[in-house]
Amino acid sequence: MADSKDFKLIFAPAGTQTAAQADQYTKGSLERHQLHPNPFTQFHTWFTHARSSGVHQPETVCLSTASLPSGSVSSRFVYLKELDDRGFVIYSNWGTSRKAEDVKTNPRASLAFWWADVERQVRVEGPVERLSEADSQKYYDLRARGSRIGAWASEQSRVLKEEDGGREVLERRVKDVERRFEGKEEIPVPGFWGGLRVLPEMVEFWQGRESRLHDRFRYSREMQDVEEWQIERLSP
Repeated sequence: MADSKDFKLIFAPAGTQTAAQADQYTKGSLERHQLHPNPFTQFHTWFTHARSSGVHQPETVCLSTASLPSGSVSSRFVYLKELDDRGFVIYSNWGTSRKAEDVKTNPRASLAFWWADVERQVRVEGPVERLSEADSQKYYDLRARGSRIGAWASEQSRVLKEEDGGREVLERRVKDVERRFEGKEEIPVPGFWGGLRVLPEMVEFWQGRESRLHDRFRYSREMQDVEEWQIERLSP
């Protein structure tokens, strides 16, 4: 019998390959002259290409935050909903969620996009700021009614105790909110819900290459009001 110390549930998964070797990336390359001086424009170019290439929900992004003083990191997948000349905007609950607790003590975040079909990823790092209630309302009004009701009903990340009914507790809250706004098409955005903008200090564009020798370029700037970005190639 094998030593229990050597037991692994997963070891060297190889994607679609039968040998224990990772898939090779061969769909493109990235050179400095191909990059726009502004990372927002460059991101828009790549995002548009991902959509036209059939990438499923290219707006899906991993949002990571960390609490202080522990430094404990948490990550989750959300949707990018806006890109403007200041940064990248996502929407969520900022009253009870884990990310809400994190940004209260450490108002910074990172984003990571992965577009497998084009073998590209983009990373973003920087401080965050909440959008105004008026700006959040503009997006909130575009959501399906059920999603607007759900934002009011869900105390995101709070425990739903099985002894109290588990999911039934949530469904009762949904019904209560539905009664509250019955017959009303216009529903106000909850004060604890809204947009969060990541103000990038760093944006990295990554193009997969063979033998893990990927092309990586990092845009960086020291201050938010500085328009010029430094662009550097990084080792893979």
